[in-house]
Amino acid sequence: MAHSSILIFDFGSQYTQLIARCVREMQVYCEILPWHKINEVDFTDENIKGVILSGSPFSVRQVEAPHPDLSRIQGIKPILGVCYGAQLLAHHAGGTVSPSDMREYGRAQIDSIVSNELFKGLSNPTEVWMSHADTISEIPASFELIATTSSIPVAAFKIKNEATYGIQFHPEVTHSKEGRLLLQNFLIPICGCVQDFTPQLFIDETIADLKARLNQDNVVMALSGGVDSTVAAVLLHHAIGANLYCIVVDNGLMRKNEMAQVIENYQHLGLNIKPVDAKQKFYDALVGVTDPEQKRKIIGRVFIEIFEEEAHLLVDIKWLGQGTIYPDVIESVSVNGPSATIKSHHNVGGLPEKMNMKVVEPLRLLFKDEVRKVGAALGIDQNLLKRHPFPGPGFGVRILGDITEAKVKILQEADAIYIENLLESGWYDKIWQAGAILTPIKSVGVMGDERTYENVLALRAVHSSDGMTADWVHLPYELLAKISSEIINRVKGVNRVVYDISSKPPATIEWE
Repeated sequence: MAHSSILIFDFGSQYTQLIARCVREMQVYCEILPWHKINEVDFTDENIKGVILSGSPFSVRQVEAPHPDLSRIQGIKPILGVCYGAQLLAHHAGGTVSPSDMREYGRAQIDSIVSNELFKGLSNPTEVWMSHADTISEIPASFELIATTSSIPVAAFKIKNEATYGIQFHPEVTHSKEGRLLLQNFLIPICGCVQDFTPQLFIDETIADLKARLNQDNVVMALSGGVDSTVAAVLLHHAIGANLYCIVVDNGLMRKNEMAQVIENYQHLGLNIKPVDAKQKFYDALVGVTDPEQKRKIIGRVFIEIFEEEAHLLVDIKWLGQGTIYPDVIESVSVNGPSATIKSHHNVGGLPEKMNMKVVEPLRLLFKDEVRKVGAALGIDQNLLKRHPFPGPGFGVRILGDITEAKVKILQEADAIYIENLLESGWYDKIWQAGAILTPIKSVGVMGDERTYENVLALRAVHSSDGMTADWVHLPYELLAKISSEIINRVKGVNRVVYDISSKPPATIEWE
């Protein structure tokens, strides 16, 4: 795709993906590359409009810190150094980077702003977000100071006679109130980017690319009913039609009536699907298994066996379609060294090599929110696009302890009541992910005149943007009371409901 683009070089910052998402939201195409790839990029490429150097957990003063050759970029492309990136620019030019007297973390006021293109339109002072242990205490003579704060002498600088800027704060986080405007200034007037990376253009270019690359070859793909695999399948369907074969495996660990809903959704989309009822195979393989990692491996292994068996029934399959998205690609590449392995749970085992297939991943350039926008532009039903994330092993990791068909049915009923109430109350679309967890804990209860000894069920609901961090949702007490009452009254096997108020970190979203 020959778009005007920004390259973001990652030095290990937790915020790097957030920078990329901010750039993409401005309809400018960007890619994240590990810092050591700087030596491999041809910066004379006219499509590369600018470079952003990310933050890092390292200090530029450390021997083991990343120190790429920035002379390959400076004076050739505009540069924005963020935090570590700014310190790196100063350090390489002979400036002084020192340990801060006090670690500056949190909100700060940028002031003494010198009129320049990067800060054009921003307030003076303006509130930003700091996160650094080192400070640029002295800049070289070739640098121009363009902003300070009350506690650090160099909050931002520009290299004279170059479109090279360094900022000590993070414009990509929402706490930097005018950070998006600063990034926009860098992207548009400074770099001269064209805001042409739209969902429709992505669809048109991707379908054209798939048609040319696949040349009506047969493709097989496993569909789960999730957003990523669905949007990827629809793009492939637009390119090769009935030459796409979709296999939907019922592992017995899905939500209540989910298999029927998934099949109905896919039939409306015109996809060529084959449902496979494999519930019993999964239940048999999981008998007596309680370790969560072992459960995941068993579920993955049985799925691969079934998928391989079904794929072998098809004739002349050349490609394996996958719903890999950009965070999966980024996370498979080490900041400290080269790697080209996609995370194992995003591959259908070793099938491509085993069955002599090539892999096609139509969404490997997109973030999750972009996938949803592309899905909407393709006309996919919003009810499907807005579905909460659901773990690959399904209820296999939401039933703590061993898995039985009876436990699955208890959780299916309770989870359905929970989700129905969230939908009816309008809370479902305000939540990133919600689900019920069946614990192995039993508690004493009283129903009528009888004593009960049944399971404790936990409810989980979180706000998040990407699953990396999450905060628990403050559901109204009245709603929680209604959900609890309905579950206890309607689901035999549950006599106590609790609500999880843990955030990630330190907890995780799923319990296993």
